[in-house]
Amino acid sequence: MHRVYMISGMGADSRLFRNIKLPAHYQVMLVDWHAPKPADTLTTYARDIVKQYDIQPNSTVIGVSLGGMISVEIAKLVQLDKVILISSIKADSEAPWYFKVGRSVPVYKAIPGKLMTHLGFLVKPMFGKMSADDLALFKSMLRNSAPVFLKWAMRAVLNWRNNVVLPNLYHIIGDKDLVFPYQNIKNPTAVIKGGTHIMVFDKAAEISALLAGILKYHENTR
Repeated sequence: MHRVYMISGMGADSRLFRNIKLPAHYQVMLVDWHAPKPADTLTTYARDIVKQYDIQPNSTVIGVSLGGMISVEIAKLVQLDKVILISSIKADSEAPWYFKVGRSVPVYKAIPGKLMTHLGFLVKPMFGKMSADDLALFKSMLRNSAPVFLKWAMRAVLNWRNNVVLPNLYHIIGDKDLVFPYQNIKNPTAVIKGGTHIMVFDKAAEISALLAGILKYHENTR
């Protein structure tokens, strides 16, 4: 059975994928965040995920936001069948302008990690409109995030560099994504109309259909 690993974004966990449905003949492996080592980069963190979950060649990895960047790093370590990014970036050249500001003026360093878990009031302004149930879930995921992980992830994301063009990479982005504007994304596979940064919640049916099509396409071309 073909394994599909799913990696969530920063401030989220595997519940992020609760509305995503893949065909039954795929074995879905939900990846949970582990505590990073202080010196970890996204590359070394990805290496630990490969070891922890025994990610083998010809698997598929799907990543949302931060999970997408880590998926790229995994694909550089393991010969994947395909890597699928949702609401993410595949190269630092696609990063928004505020990444450069964050590197020059690292304000995040002054924010206590514990405070980061209580910024649920920023979810709607940053990520877009969502239902009351989805908003409650996202706030719950944020509250349950480890402060140490959030602080580390902020630094690691801002300092991430990649210019490697990966084969079999698919990129799904929303045209209302305020975190990673779709205009910055080079050659996206699909642009979801009305899709925000957390469109895996409210555009789940459309995204699920896209994922099923991508998976089936490569089944037929092997």
